[in-house]
Amino acid sequence: MANSALLVMDVQRDVVAIADDGSGYLPRLRRAIDGARAAGITVIYVVLGLRPGDPEVSPRNRVMTNAVRAGLFTEGTPGTEIHDDVAPQQGDVVVTKRRGSAFSGSDLDLVLRARDVDSLVLTGIATSAVVLSTLWHAIDLDFGLTVLADACLDTDPEVHRMLTEKLFPQWAEVVAVEDWIKAIAAQ
Repeated sequence: MANSALLVMDVQRDVVAIADDGSGYLPRLRRAIDGARAAGITVIYVVLGLRPGDPEVSPRNRVMTNAVRAGLFTEGTPGTEIHDDVAPQQGDVVVTKRRGSAFSGSDLDLVLRARDVDSLVLTGIATSAVVLSTLWHAIDLDFGLTVLADACLDTDPEVHRMLTEKLFPQWAEVVAVEDWIKAIAAQ
């Protein structure tokens, strides 16, 4: 696990307010973060942040245009901050991205290479957005992949289920937070 990193993606105040379903998502995610730290696994937070005035948003990109219209993701606004329940600690890395994938418009690849990381553990909101697009990008970069199914969340539970039970297992190990914590503690 020394060459692994836990990615905590898009768990920002506004995103949590939209997606949190009351199922205990944030405490489960906190448990994964604490487990990673205890095992010496790098914790990297990935946030979506757009510059004021949104110069990186093309009107051809419907998702980003709709997010801007909804007032989401402007850097420096309270809603763009990482949710307090899972806030970074000293030593954690925070990476800002400009699109769906954690790699898009960010220096994540540089951070991972500098730390000799070759395996990623994916968590975040939404399963059908940042988790899916980051998984695809990481596959193309030859990272080993684990998805913590119950540390991912989507506004559509059926889409989350389909991705974590049918699609993701083709390319990644898909496990629950508690099973992952037991596995890393045993190493």
